[in-house]
Amino acid sequence: MIQFGTGGWRAVIGDEFTRQNIHLLAKAMSVKMKKEQVADEGIVIGYDRRFLSKEAVRWACEVFAAEGIHCMFVNRSSPTPLIMYYVEKHNLHYGMMVTASHNPAIYNGFKVFTYGGRDASEEHTKEIEAIAAEIEKSGNIAALDYDKALEQGLVTEFNPLNEYLDNIIENINMKAIRDRGLHIVLDPMYGVSQTSIKTILSTARCEVDLIHETHDTLFGRRMPAPSRDSLTELCKYVTEMECDLGIATDGDADRLGVVDDKGRYLTANDILMLLYYYLLQYKGWRGPVVRNVATTHILDRMAESFGEVCYEVPVGFKHISSKMQETNALIGGESSGGLTVRGHINGKDGIYAASLLVEMIAVTGKKLSELDEEIHEKYGKTWMEERSYRFPVERTQKLKNILYVDRKLPEFPYEIEKLSYMDGCKVYFKNNGWIIARFSGTEPLLRIFCEMERREEAAECCDIFREFLQL
Repeated sequence: MIQFGTGGWRAVIGDEFTRQNIHLLAKAMSVKMKKEQVADEGIVIGYDRRFLSKEAVRWACEVFAAEGIHCMFVNRSSPTPLIMYYVEKHNLHYGMMVTASHNPAIYNGFKVFTYGGRDASEEHTKEIEAIAAEIEKSGNIAALDYDKALEQGLVTEFNPLNEYLDNIIENINMKAIRDRGLHIVLDPMYGVSQTSIKTILSTARCEVDLIHETHDTLFGRRMPAPSRDSLTELCKYVTEMECDLGIATDGDADRLGVVDDKGRYLTANDILMLLYYYLLQYKGWRGPVVRNVATTHILDRMAESFGEVCYEVPVGFKHISSKMQETNALIGGESSGGLTVRGHINGKDGIYAASLLVEMIAVTGKKLSELDEEIHEKYGKTWMEERSYRFPVERTQKLKNILYVDRKLPEFPYEIEKLSYMDGCKVYFKNNGWIIARFSGTEPLLRIFCEMERREEAAECCDIFREFLQL
């Protein structure tokens, strides 16, 4: 019952996300830690604002405590990047976060982090799944009452938030931000970023307004993902209140959404381009960039113009952080809104990215809309069309056979340069455009992304692929 996707183990609450399965996951982690002789150092666990998140940590702690493994429980709802930071800075081999990130409210789940504060690799998650499957056969899982575990010192409740925030503050040009006197509105999307981002920006003397900051496990009946459709209120607020910037984060604050000074939604691709350009052009840093297969190729042009390289990897931030380490890349990110910068944590962090974005407009003295224009004047402008399709479960194998086994393709109106099956089916056109169809690793969906010079071209290619696959 424990199966990991690209963003951890996620399941529908009450279906597979149950106390029994959480006990099973904690037992599997305990077995793995003992096998690797790292159980004595303990494990840090945090949670977000989703339904049953705090209870899920307590359930996991019951099993770890019964196994004699010390649990460091971050005892208030926290950003995922905080847990990754703590694992890295305190040289722990494992950490866990209860979250389903940007999934719908009916989901919850666990993310697992390994040494260095990295997302668990497929090798790690496959092993956890295999151990859990063996344990499930025997049904031998012991649990110690949470309050008793707390009394015995097997669980420690603490909050390392200040340590994490101080690290960001030390690495951001706070003086430049203070000198600008910026007015910023934050939309945490009912998630966990408001304390962190407001603390950082208020310390830098920004005027910070908040919307959607209350605790709502239904996320205002919206997806807790900072997309064009979900940030209409933020766009309106920026315009009406004449703010310099609008910032949004997803449910666990590892992804970022941005609205510029004109009230326009900027895509995750735009944000990644802006920050890479800022680090290269204005800060004088150097290094490659890493993007996944569904992220803009304008990054390739930008890297080349500075004598750098853009590396392409599969979807899943573990692939980005791994490639960044291998190539000493300056920045890595994905079109879903996650990114990180060399020298920070080895995973995506919406709080740090937001802080760096504010630093960017403070240091350059330019409005966000002006910087966005500057980039497009130099490197051109494209349109990214994104589609998601649900389909009957029984069609899954048939679709996979078409795409991956028979490798059939529709007739596109553009000449094909090459194909890639590294992650999904990606078609590269000779006009520098591309299209990819891949199965989501977090939800039962088939996703189609297409980047072309014009919106009509991208929409046409998506329609052709959709009709070909009968979605």
